[in-house]
Amino acid sequence: MMFCCLRSCFNGLGFAGAQTSQKEPNPINLDTSHMGHEVVIVMNGLRACGQGCALTNVPLVQSKSYFEVKIRQDGVWAVGLATRTTDLNTSTGGNDAESWALNSTGIIRHNKEEVHKVQTLAQEGDIIGISFDHIELNFYVNGKPLEAPVMGIKGTVYPALYVDEGAILDLIPQEFAHTPPGGFEKIMVEQSLL
Repeated sequence: MMFCCLRSCFNGLGFAGAQTSQKEPNPINLDTSHMGHEVVIVMNGLRACGQGCALTNVPLVQSKSYFEVKIRQDGVWAVGLATRTTDLNTSTGGNDAESWALNSTGIIRHNKEEVHKVQTLAQEGDIIGISFDHIELNFYVNGKPLEAPVMGIKGTVYPALYVDEGAILDLIPQEFAHTPPGGFEKIMVEQSLL
C-alpha cells in the first residue's frame, strides 16, 4: 500500500527525460525538519504525501500573505496554518490549540472544535488559496472565497499541509493559479522584508 502511494507521490518528477529549468529556485518549501514521521516530501520540497503534517521552512511574517495548495490526489487532507509546536503526526488539521485548518470534509477546525462548515468541498485537481493578515485566515477554492474567516490566531504560524489515505498535496508559494485577494502577496522570507 505504501509503495503505491509513494509511486503516485513521485509521479510527475520526470525521472525519465528530466528537463533542467533556468528558473531561480524558490526559497520557500516544506521543511523536512518539521514534518510528521510518516510524511514524504518530494518535488524540491513542494509535494507532501504519506501520513501526517508538514510545515514550511519560513513563517508568515508580512502583513498580508497568500499561498495556494493543489490537491494532486484526493484522500484525507487538510491545509491551513500551525505553529511549530503543533502535533505533526496527525493528519487532521485543527486538532490542537496550535493549528487552524480546512479539512477535506469541509470543516474548518481549531483546537478540535468546528469553527465553520463550508458548503464548497474541494476535490482532486482543485486549488485552495489561503490568505492571512494576522487578523483573519481565509480560504478560497479555485479563486472563490469560502466566506468562512478564522479569527484569533496567535503566535508565529507557518503554512501547514496534512495528508493521509493517499492524499497528495502540492504547495504553491508563487506563480499562483488564481489572483490573490487585493493587497495580498506571496510569502516573503523575513530578511527580504528589510
